[in-house]
Amino acid sequence: MADLFDDAAADWLRGSAPLADRVRPTALDGFVGQAHLVAPGTVLHRAITEDRVPSSIFHGPPGTGKTTLARIVAQATGNAFEELSAVQVGKADVLAVVERARKRLGAHGQRTILFLDEIHRFNKAQQDALLPVVESGLITLIGATTENPYFEINSALLSRCALFEFASHDLADVAALVGRGATDLGAELDEGMAEALATASGGDGRAALAMLELAHATARSRGSSIGPDEVAEAAAKRPVRFDRDGDTHYDVASAFIKSMRGSDPDAAVYWLAVMIAGGEDPRFIARRMIVFASEDVGNADPRALELAVAVGRAVEFVGLPEARINLAQGVTYLALAPKSNASYAAIDAALADVRRHGNRTPPAHLRDASYRGAKALGRGQGYVYPHAHDGFVATQEHLPDALAGRRFYQPTDHGLEARLGEVLADIRRRRTEQQP
Repeated sequence: MADLFDDAAADWLRGSAPLADRVRPTALDGFVGQAHLVAPGTVLHRAITEDRVPSSIFHGPPGTGKTTLARIVAQATGNAFEELSAVQVGKADVLAVVERARKRLGAHGQRTILFLDEIHRFNKAQQDALLPVVESGLITLIGATTENPYFEINSALLSRCALFEFASHDLADVAALVGRGATDLGAELDEGMAEALATASGGDGRAALAMLELAHATARSRGSSIGPDEVAEAAAKRPVRFDRDGDTHYDVASAFIKSMRGSDPDAAVYWLAVMIAGGEDPRFIARRMIVFASEDVGNADPRALELAVAVGRAVEFVGLPEARINLAQGVTYLALAPKSNASYAAIDAALADVRRHGNRTPPAHLRDASYRGAKALGRGQGYVYPHAHDGFVATQEHLPDALAGRRFYQPTDHGLEARLGEVLADIRRRRTEQQP
């Protein structure tokens, strides 16, 4: 009787499972998307069809087919399939899988695939426990992660696995998944609704199917087909995919900075919105803007630093949600400001010289002459007081002798720095002319 109850429970769970699980394909020809990985002729496609899939790390955004493909690999190869989530299990659970794999191989000659979801959640000791069995080939490990494996997976384990990067689905792929889901639900979609759901999903197939299921339930309660209102309501309940401590954090922050550097205020404001909607600390955003103001705008527009600092203070005083306006003002200004990294390049060039050669002693005429006995040591002798000279330009050398004439700061011809460059060129010319 226990088996009958178990079967009934399994049937009930299958019927009540999320739509994404119900329409999940079991064969490679039903897999949607990731053509760069599984199209005929690719390395992974050949490995699956020839039953020689190596231990692998599948990494990429959520809802892109990592779990589905792992299950298809097991189905296509006839290997036993064990699935664990690193969030819920520990080292002992993995060792139990290994023991079952050893018995399975000895008794039936059947190999085992261990699918470890969210493998980045395993700590170093837990990941190290996988090394011997992966290296021996006792199990084929397929780890899935939404994080950058180079940040989150031990280098020893990483070196023993093939890496396969999954991309966000394009609109056509997600629309195909939505169509499959609509068939399973027996749902009618008004024209353009499949594409609308695909667009709202952000390339996440699982999210698209969840929104479809919610939109279908809403439409049924209203006695209508799925239209724009139902899609909008379902999409509004979808959380923003952003992890303040994960790989997405760094990718979005990088896109934000590079958009401002590329003088693209529209893209910069979009990535700002992604960070705000995802719960990013606004102080982090303001700090990055302050750094950007000197690193990428610099003396081409010195007011950029003043504005960035003011935005940082506004964030502290006002806080979100109102501070989003202060942030947007700063971001659009920085994106449109003339750009110069000359100050950034100057300090890095000077630091590189100091690190290579150490700090040299200042010339005697620049050294401190304020103490008793300094004159006897020759300190300060020959110093030329700039205020006593026309234009405050002294002909003396301010760098150590070994660096005389060295140029660290090279102004650009952008914004205000172009004028500063003219001033500097005039100063350098006058110094050269007045030297004996």
